[in-house]
Amino acid sequence: MGGSGSSAGNNRKAAQIAACCLFFLSMIPGCVLPVSAQQGPEIQLQYPWAGGMNSCQFGAVDINLDGKPDLVIFDRFGNRILPFINEGQAGEIRYSWHPEFASLFPDLHDWVIFADYNCDGKQDIFTYSLGGIRVFKNVSDTSLKFELITNLLTSYYYTGKVGILLTPVDYPAIADIDRDGDLDLLTFFGLGSYVEYHKNFSVEKYGNCDSLDYRLSDKCWGDFKESEGGNKITLNIQCPYKYSGMAELSCRTLPPKHTGSTLLATDLDGNGLSDLVVGDVDFPNLVDLLNGGTVDSAHMVSQDSAFPGNPFPVKLFSFPSCSFLDLDNDGIRDLVVSPFDPSLYVSENKRSCWFYKNTGTNVNPVFQFRTDHFFQNEMIDIGTSAYPVVTDVNGDGLSDLLIGGYGEYDSSYYYQGTLKSTFISKISYYKNTGQQDNPVFHLITDDFAGLSRLKGVAFYPSFADLDGDGDQDMITGNANGSITYFQNTAGAGNEPVFGPAQTNYQNIKAGSFSTPQLFDLDGDGLTDLVTGNQKGTLHYYRNTGTPGSPVFTHVTDSLGKVSVTNPLISYDGFSTPFFFKDPSGKTALAVGCEEGKVHFYINIDGNLDGVFTRADSPSFGYRSAATLAPLQAPGFMDLIVGNFSGGLNYFSHKADPAVYSSTEEKGLSPVHPFLVYPNPASETVFIRSLQNPVSGNFRALLYNSLGQPVFQTVFSAANPVSISVAGLPESVYFLIISPLSHSSSVNPFTTKIIVIR
Repeated sequence: MGGSGSSAGNNRKAAQIAACCLFFLSMIPGCVLPVSAQQGPEIQLQYPWAGGMNSCQFGAVDINLDGKPDLVIFDRFGNRILPFINEGQAGEIRYSWHPEFASLFPDLHDWVIFADYNCDGKQDIFTYSLGGIRVFKNVSDTSLKFELITNLLTSYYYTGKVGILLTPVDYPAIADIDRDGDLDLLTFFGLGSYVEYHKNFSVEKYGNCDSLDYRLSDKCWGDFKESEGGNKITLNIQCPYKYSGMAELSCRTLPPKHTGSTLLATDLDGNGLSDLVVGDVDFPNLVDLLNGGTVDSAHMVSQDSAFPGNPFPVKLFSFPSCSFLDLDNDGIRDLVVSPFDPSLYVSENKRSCWFYKNTGTNVNPVFQFRTDHFFQNEMIDIGTSAYPVVTDVNGDGLSDLLIGGYGEYDSSYYYQGTLKSTFISKISYYKNTGQQDNPVFHLITDDFAGLSRLKGVAFYPSFADLDGDGDQDMITGNANGSITYFQNTAGAGNEPVFGPAQTNYQNIKAGSFSTPQLFDLDGDGLTDLVTGNQKGTLHYYRNTGTPGSPVFTHVTDSLGKVSVTNPLISYDGFSTPFFFKDPSGKTALAVGCEEGKVHFYINIDGNLDGVFTRADSPSFGYRSAATLAPLQAPGFMDLIVGNFSGGLNYFSHKADPAVYSSTEEKGLSPVHPFLVYPNPASETVFIRSLQNPVSGNFRALLYNSLGQPVFQTVFSAANPVSISVAGLPESVYFLIISPLSHSSSVNPFTTKIIVIR
């Protein structure tokens, strides 16, 4: 009994049941998938409250001055600085998050490059200025310090020194191009498709590298051109610049306009010359150009649009940029790739930091793909924007955490030559499994109530018992400004079960990007409705119904005369209101906004027709949304703030709560070390091992939404396997991969595959 045939049959039956359950449970409104079925084994996140990551650049800086390079991550969405202290040993990636060091860095905008320009062993800062480059020198002594050297880095152009022209969508390369010991600079000409080489003459003039004395030395460095309307690169071009002075520049002689690129200059093939890696706006790939010229005269002889090579070239929407630094303490620089596109609703967000370990050398690197969500897998990160709400959603007496947001990146396409991307909004549910004074949050589902089925964006949740049955019902705002109602039919003390979505609830329209909150504002015992919007004001709807049948009657579109729009920053406000009772029992208000501040207001009770008093306005990044609750002690309000990068920051008088997610979401040492791609797919799906140490034989079983097997195969982890889906109808399928050996360290897992044409 229990022979191989029986075991295979049992595995097949279990796989069918799992596939059926996964499909049907995901279709039931409000059904919460069990952690074991959807998430797999859980593990504690290292940096849950670090705030998420979207479009990042990485730098190695000795933050705590212990002689060991630490890690600084800069997210251009919100210009956020995330400092991490290096605690790893040789060959080990291990960091601890230390937000207190962020204030020691100067204000950085759009991009940053950490490089030691004066050869003192300390990493200095090059960052974007208005139309150019600012430089800060690292002058750390007993603490981390930076000194502004220049607000506009200059170079000798033709007849005199002028600022090096740089747009916020161009990422330059700063490296020792001519191998003389000082840092040179490469950048695309601001109005053209050719790379300028600005040679640093510090060593030549002063005999040292501590100056920034640049001269434009080559107008077409590398003898190549990038097309003005795309990412096509032409080699062996004849430089069109025939003039010798600025006076000869005219509209007739200017080359076509260049639209944005990222550059990384480093030796890729060990020949001692600077090669180039180029990313281009609106495109997902990187192109590497190999230099076959000389130190003094670069000449690109080949190109590869699949950098850093198969089987895992970069394909990251949109506009990837490279960071080249040692992340695992082995003395060899690794590669991290992340989007650089400044557009808010274009790029990948949850899996936007691709890590490639360098198994070669610094001058002849060999990059091996390890994860597409480096560091993101250790944070609460729901994609683009995070709207936190704290409420006891299951009636167990503990406050749970739910997070809405603009959405998770889904796919990209080109429409009339313009890149467009789609996002799908969901709500993540973190159940509190701790105690009244010690919350512990476990991710139950990232698609609470199955909201992804609605195919909307910017779902903003709020909860209250609207039908008088003792459980928490839910409403959500969204980008179109309407309200959607979900009735909870589970009953008091149970995990919520929601009925069908009731869209356009009570025909409420509070403006685009509605952000509702249910709160008894006038103290009459009935739950009222307040909602923010893109305009930055607050709409107030008084409940004129009954406890079991609310009627929301519009009172004003300028409650408290609150307006959080800063016209110096934006024409939009994106107000996110949160009313609460302070420890004294008085009503207070926190409003997040486009600018990233959280505006606090008092003088609310008995003053609903008047002007609320603004008390404080701390800043938290970009597109803030706040919630407060006494999570760790009665009388002490903890603050949770979401931001545009899809993460949360936690502020309390006690230690931050622990957060648990699944190992399936973690990237460096995955329990399921296989990459299944492409997804969605139309012809073929490939399965490849992500980690070389994985060995053994595995079974791949593909099921349709009814739990019927449509394909199966046995494959070796050492060899990739393909699955043809060309003959399958468009639908959602489930792929189950399981080891044939019971002694395998790899657990069986299920992933969803979408077939489209």
